[in-house]
Amino acid sequence: MSSLETRHRQAQLVVSFIYLGIPVIFLGLVLWIGAAGGDAVDLAGALVPLAVLALGWWRREKSRYQPIRWSRAGSLMGGVTGLFTSYFTVVLDSHPLAGWFVLLAVVGAILGAGFGRYGFRVLMSPAIPELAESQYELSFRMRGLTRLRLSISADQVTLHEQMVLQTVEGDTTVREKSYPLTAVTGVYAVTLSGAERLKYPVAMKLAPASSPGPALILQAQGQDWVLPQNEAPAIAEILERRIATARTH
Repeated sequence: MSSLETRHRQAQLVVSFIYLGIPVIFLGLVLWIGAAGGDAVDLAGALVPLAVLALGWWRREKSRYQPIRWSRAGSLMGGVTGLFTSYFTVVLDSHPLAGWFVLLAVVGAILGAGFGRYGFRVLMSPAIPELAESQYELSFRMRGLTRLRLSISADQVTLHEQMVLQTVEGDTTVREKSYPLTAVTGVYAVTLSGAERLKYPVAMKLAPASSPGPALILQAQGQDWVLPQNEAPAIAEILERRIATARTH
């Protein structure tokens, strides 16, 4: 079995656990708590985990090939499980877990996010050129103090910049710049000395600064991006393969 096939199998096991396994555990715990409290089958209590399971089944099909979503999904599933499982212990007389529902929700969210990150690492780290032949939307973060991320789908390459807006709510938004793969005119892996002054065609709130190490040069629609990334050679080959595939279709 090839490295890509092994990664794919392991990553999809993690995805299934996040979207389906955690809700099933949630359902089992709620039914067990209901039985311990005197109700052999607590249908009202089971509605929440059943709804979470249905949501997980629906979202799994939409997100199974988008690794960047797995951590957030795991955090949501784990947080809801911790919150409501502890809350449902109110059916047990004076059970101490009922008062810790916020803490258990945080713990569940952290554990769920950890599973998501593990699945991401299993698939993406280290980057290999064979990922170009997969169905995944690949995602790579830039080196240094930056919010810039590069994603490569089957038909386009996109640069995402996550920005925290200066509002009362402190909302987070994502600004994107996309290019069709067929519009990419150059992809090169280079090595930066750290003395270069990097300029970008689109103004960013926190752009990557030059730092010693590998970098990816991306040229598209007359615009040049120099993206510090430790796995630039592998990413360049992934892009070249997907560009070649896009141009044959």
